Amino acid sequence: MLAGLIFAIEEASDRPGTLVATLPFGGMTLLEYQIRLLIGAGAEQILVAVGRMTPALLAAVNRAGRREVRVEIVRSAEEAAEKIEEGARVLVMADGLVTTDPVMDRMGHDGPEALLVTDDAGSPAAIERLDMRDCWAGVARISVRQLGQIAQMPDDYDFQSALLRVAAQSGAEHVPLSASWLRSGHAVEHTAEGLAARNTGILAALTERRVGWADRWVFTRVARMALPELVSRNVPGWSLFAAGGVLALLSFTAIGFDWEGTGLIAALLSAATLATGGAMAALRGEERRAAAVEWALLALFGGVALGCGWMERARLDTTTPLVLALVALAAQFLVERAPSRHRRWWASPSAHLLLLAPFALAGVIQYGLAAAAAYAFVTLGAAVEGTREKA
Repeated sequence: MLAGLIFAIEEASDRPGTLVATLPFGGMTLLEYQIRLLIGAGAEQILVAVGRMTPALLAAVNRAGRREVRVEIVRSAEEAAEKIEEGARVLVMADGLVTTDPVMDRMGHDGPEALLVTDDAGSPAAIERLDMRDCWAGVARISVRQLGQIAQMPDDYDFQSALLRVAAQSGAEHVPLSASWLRSGHAVEHTAEGLAARNTGILAALTERRVGWADRWVFTRVARMALPELVSRNVPGWSLFAAGGVLALLSFTAIGFDWEGTGLIAALLSAATLATGGAMAALRGEERRAAAVEWALLALFGGVALGCGWMERARLDTTTPLVLALVALAAQFLVERAPSRHRRWWASPSAHLLLLAPFALAGVIQYGLAAAAAYAFVTLGAAVEGTREKA
């Protein structure tokens, strides 16, 4: 079992009386974002270590407690050790820590005790020095037994520092903080201004989850520009999915009236809206909704391709365009289900929409369907070869 322990004790240096954990971050509080990361790493129970309760902290804990894991408040290592099952691994997050899913996934793996470290004492991730070379970078994996050791210390100990010392003295593995993790926004912040600055970097990292060329160079850039503004205004995630659905219906309607160029433009707008909604869902820990975006984009591409194929079948008096649309959709469906890691050049629903758009605007969509079918088929071949290599 994996449990989580978050420290929420220190006040923001630029907002006296306000805990760092309750500062706004990513359309929620920092504490809620940290809880979201722990849930994503597989934590089944989460404890929040506090020095004092505030109304904002209680509200944040109550909101987070509506998720699928238990979120409880503790005031000491002794209380924490009593609440966590014997033999569980405990993933610890420092007060004011901002990080991303890859960091938490790495530290949440099975294994002995471990400390995330940096050898740069001036790094924004450096919290406390461990030895002559390394500083703690805000994440630790410890055992319940070590929590019990801290509980035997005098009452005036600092919980976070004591935990760090016990882990270091036990010979915990030092996991170096990589440059990519640092670039993605990993840091410890104790000011509202600093968190606001980190917010942009974290949002940018979340939009990089989709690796295809069309997403990286078009739709991800749109999401990166729109997401900070949407998050700052607390726009609900469902509204983006609703807007994407409406645009998809407009696209299908335009294609039904034989306005294929207009339909493709509406489809591209729908794809951009859905991609932004997916990034927002990932930020808020709504993994099912984020995963549903990929299937929604496939359905969007399928509707557009089949609609264009049907209209061309009637106009050209041949079933070839419709067959090409079916081949493209079937091949892409198999690509989406392929277990091999997707490559940047591979076809994707959003890439197909970009490919079809110029052909539709030029009035020769049948050639676009042929290109999409060929692209999907070549990608499927690469996916099959990738699966064979993996096997």
